[in-house]
Amino acid sequence: MSINMRKTILYIGMSLDGYIADKNGKVDWLEGQEKNYESDYGYKAFSQTVDTVIMGYRTYNQIVTELSPEEWVYSDMNCYVITHKKLPSTTNITFTNQSLKNLITTLKKQDGKHIWICGGAEIAQQCIAENMIDEYHLSIIPTILGDGIRLFGKNEKAIPLELISLSQENGIIEGIYRPTTNKQKK
Repeated sequence: MSINMRKTILYIGMSLDGYIADKNGKVDWLEGQEKNYESDYGYKAFSQTVDTVIMGYRTYNQIVTELSPEEWVYSDMNCYVITHKKLPSTTNITFTNQSLKNLITTLKKQDGKHIWICGGAEIAQQCIAENMIDEYHLSIIPTILGDGIRLFGKNEKAIPLELISLSQENGIIEGIYRPTTNKQKK
């Protein structure tokens, strides 16, 4: 029996009032309080702990059309795009309509680094509702949007979390949490 410690990690930025995108789906507000401040806010260190990224089609499409149209930014990871569209997979991008629960269960049985739930809100909310998130890495951006795409939707039950670490850089607060129920899992 293989002891595999792969975690499913929701690593995402959100506004102070809980939105991951504005009402038009834009994320150009994702920055700290000083606009010219240069930092990766721990992204490089985090990205070295994961080798798999899961996202929905809208997130994928936004990356390839707006955020990084010249270069696929996750070329060193296995990427799974959840979609009902029939698209051809590439070397490290798999388009699938497989259920998130089945996909994550299969991936966690494989050897590898951690699994990153990248977005969007529907993917994150499904993972949260199914209790599939082992760690929440939430970067709280010093912005109140007032409207947009919420990270957290309605949930059937409360999910108690334990704060693992808290840090701040340029007004962005990063909190890392784990569900307390994971303490009982073996």
